Amino acid sequence: MIPVGVSNRHIHLSKEHMAALFGEGAELTVLKPLSQPGQFAAKETVTVEGSKGKIENVRVLGPVRSLTQLEISKTDSFKLGVVPPVRLSGDIEGTPGITIHGPNGTVTVDKGVIIAKRHIHMTPKDAETFGVRDKQVVKVKTQGERALIFDEVIVRVSEDFALDMHIDTDEANAAGLKTGDYVELLPS
Repeated sequence: MIPVGVSNRHIHLSKEHMAALFGEGAELTVLKPLSQPGQFAAKETVTVEGSKGKIENVRVLGPVRSLTQLEISKTDSFKLGVVPPVRLSGDIEGTPGITIHGPNGTVTVDKGVIIAKRHIHMTPKDAETFGVRDKQVVKVKTQGERALIFDEVIVRVSEDFALDMHIDTDEANAAGLKTGDYVELLPS
């Protein structure tokens, strides 16, 4: 069984955009650690704005990254008026941009909005236990009243990861899942 982490909308900021939005020398403040080692939800939030609307209080995740990336659900995309592709984190070429408002400034990026592709983080030892490899596409079965099978789940293997399946709020709601629930990896 694999634990589930439900990922609400959030943003990763580059050092440059962090300074523009929060002020030169600003640092992210840890609100709470996330399931992946070294990752955290920061106290800082921003407002994101698209052609049709805006969403306030979007949580910044840390630490800062080399590129700014906004991860939203399909439902969020309608409110903002953007049409992001489903992608793995970091794959932002050819994606739409967004305007980001912080307490000390505004930044408009020309790319970086994605709907995160569902994926499972695992260590090499976990991958061996489950009989899978990095970048393998697998199926996962959920439990409960709204049980379903998620297809097209990408396995991501690294010594830096902890075992966790990441899905967005739309996917979690469809399956009746919450963070801490468990899913089953189906045999290939």
